[in-house]
Amino acid sequence: MPVVTVSGTLGSGAREVAQAAARELGYDYVDQEILVEAAQQLGVRVADVEQHDERVSSIGERIATVLRTLMERSAAAGATDPMSGGGLEMVLARTYGEAAELPEIGQGTLDDDRYIGTLTSVIRGIAARGNVVILGRGSQAILHDAPEALHVHVAASLEERIANIMQRDGIGRQDAERRIKQSDHSRAAFHRRYFKVEAENPCLYDLGIHAGRVGIALAARMIAMAAQEKAPRPG
Repeated sequence: MPVVTVSGTLGSGAREVAQAAARELGYDYVDQEILVEAAQQLGVRVADVEQHDERVSSIGERIATVLRTLMERSAAAGATDPMSGGGLEMVLARTYGEAAELPEIGQGTLDDDRYIGTLTSVIRGIAARGNVVILGRGSQAILHDAPEALHVHVAASLEERIANIMQRDGIGRQDAERRIKQSDHSRAAFHRRYFKVEAENPCLYDLGIHAGRVGIALAARMIAMAAQEKAPRPG
């Protein structure tokens, strides 16, 4: 089933493009906030939905079902954190900067292997259900070998990014520049540490879009056309 990953720097318009592409394609949309919310939803309500309908209706419930399955497998294997309710939520809630600064080694703590193992399992579990647009979280690297995945990079000039953050967050230029600089550093460190790649390397992506030039609506149509072309033909 088709999967689209969308990546981009802070203020590039990647989030808006990903959401618009999901609407254009009729796919579900997943980002960090939705992943954290789904982790908070784990429990009886998701189990009840599954008992009555094999197709879970909302994306939050679908993701929560994936997370619950992963937790059950982890428990069966005798593993501890992070595949437990609160621990799983903490993994998914980590920013790029927080993840990039995890202790290299630490008994009883969330180390590299457990962090990336958990994140990889979650992203692959969501992708396996198909018809989804995933924003960030290293999804372009985690799913780089998935034959039906379309990997998109969204870019914008620094001036456009600064203006976007100033308008979105109601802050001054200096604060916007500071946020962008810190975000770029954290994002680069995250990808280098866990995937040994440069996040801006064009070879990671099938499609590159300059959102500042083409706009959100056209970017979404471009992604939809590329995703439909890449999807396998029936029969």
